[in-house]
Amino acid sequence: MNHTWTPYDPPGRVGLVAATAAGRRHAAVLAAAWPQADLVAGDTVADALRTAWARCDQVVAFLATGAVVRILGPLLGDKRTDPGVVVVDDAARHAVALLGGHGGGANELAAAVGALLGATPVVTTATDVTGLPGLDTLGWPVEGAVAAVSRAILDGEPVRLIADATWPLPALPANVHVDAHTDVDADDGGSDARGYRLLVSDRVIDLDDRTAVLRPPSLVAGVGASRGAPAREVRDLLAEVLAGAGLSPASLRHLASADVKADEPGIVATAEASGVPLVTYPAAELAAIDVPNPSEVVRAAVGTPSVAEAAALIGGEAELLVPKTATAMATVAVARHAPRGRLAIVGLGPGAADLRTPRASAELRRASVVVGLDQYVEQVRGLLRPGTRVLASGLGAEEERARAAVAEAAAGRAVALVGSGDAGVYAMASPALEYADERIDVVGVPGVTAALAAAALLGAPLGHDHVYLSLSDLHTPWEVIAGRVRAAAEADLVTLLYNPRSRARQWQLPAALELFAAHRPARTPVGVVRNASRPGERVQLATLATLDAAVVDMYSVVVVGSSHSRIVAGRMVTPRGYRWQP
Repeated sequence: MNHTWTPYDPPGRVGLVAATAAGRRHAAVLAAAWPQADLVAGDTVADALRTAWARCDQVVAFLATGAVVRILGPLLGDKRTDPGVVVVDDAARHAVALLGGHGGGANELAAAVGALLGATPVVTTATDVTGLPGLDTLGWPVEGAVAAVSRAILDGEPVRLIADATWPLPALPANVHVDAHTDVDADDGGSDARGYRLLVSDRVIDLDDRTAVLRPPSLVAGVGASRGAPAREVRDLLAEVLAGAGLSPASLRHLASADVKADEPGIVATAEASGVPLVTYPAAELAAIDVPNPSEVVRAAVGTPSVAEAAALIGGEAELLVPKTATAMATVAVARHAPRGRLAIVGLGPGAADLRTPRASAELRRASVVVGLDQYVEQVRGLLRPGTRVLASGLGAEEERARAAVAEAAAGRAVALVGSGDAGVYAMASPALEYADERIDVVGVPGVTAALAAAALLGAPLGHDHVYLSLSDLHTPWEVIAGRVRAAAEADLVTLLYNPRSRARQWQLPAALELFAAHRPARTPVGVVRNASRPGERVQLATLATLDAAVVDMYSVVVVGSSHSRIVAGRMVTPRGYRWQP
């Protein structure tokens, strides 16, 4: 199992319970890291643990596992609402996610505790240890026979996935078969009436003991209200409208209204009670939405002929399911919004696994399709979930990869487009975003660039102003490149040269170095790093006068210092400007 960790922000209060001096020392480390965490006192350790269970969102117990089980066993209720519990031994060797691995966040908490204490996180949740996505970890409400369907997925039994539309779900294993030709309402199990089913729908559905349903965030409720409308009236109307249309409130994405209603107490309270945000729009934007039931009375009052219907429809491709329905002081309309594909543009870093960010790893595991250069995909294949579809191609196919990634996302899938370093620096972000349109949600995941990795190996060459330049003239005329090199040289900027030399382009680097030599001393340091953080890594320090261009190739980054850069104790340093030693 691959454990990745991001800086942890506890979702609520964390109760720390310890019986020994060693346990209290470990607890103090957690309390210092998390303002939400504190040591819980009690007449006995058992009392302290019960108090933490009752009052805290999560619990870390520095106790024996058996003792925690015996004390908390009688208190167990619903795994969806019980606190997550992590148990840590007195030597802080292991952090065991004991209770509420998913619902209580104990799996993530165990990883965070392990990172702070140097303990090994122990996670036994079946979906986590097998690399499969838990139905309760997808970020959407899930109802029905969740345990039975999850077990069927784990056991390799056939499971039919039936969805109202294509949603950007993570990869699912081969035994989960996508049924693209069956309507959720019409499906009755067919010839396999006792088979397992996973539905993805916003509709209210009768469920059996082999069916679970994921609730996608597909519904937007537009809400209007007179000033001072009671919260109960707004809330009851929303519930009545959804129930009458056979729609699940668990699929509400948000409530929407006009800007002038942003602070309307009845609407605000209804959004809070529904557990969704309230999104408001200027009257002019709402007025531009075509609605079936415009009202001149509403236009005169708020500047748009529609609030509820327009607010429900705005924001993308949408279908009005419930036209505006009104009570004395409130109005509600409901629209279903089409799924939006998800394109994560992921920088993998310079090559070493420990320089790949946790966010990058998380995005790879969230994707159902991964697109990238073949050698980069191979670096991360072990992180991909079972069932991930991989679209890999060779050098020179950058535009084809960008188009393929965008096409997959436009079809509603969760896609990760990977590149080395940072995907926005001489990499895949630019070509992909040239094709991506408003149907796609784009997530950028920054990565450690080759230049930053090289600079760290050289010392501190980027301590002052610097510039990145590519010497490749495949897409940019050399005259333009030479002009930029000359400008950087004249400005006395530290310069990082990408694509400095290849078998087909051998004269450009010497020509660039001549331009630098015309504007800064011959002793100016020049660093060359080949394969930064990868096998075959090589670091070389020279000067403008002594650098042998033959040691440079396409796997190298060249760092040309400014006139203030120095070599100090074998390291390249550009002073920040606060002071400099004579």
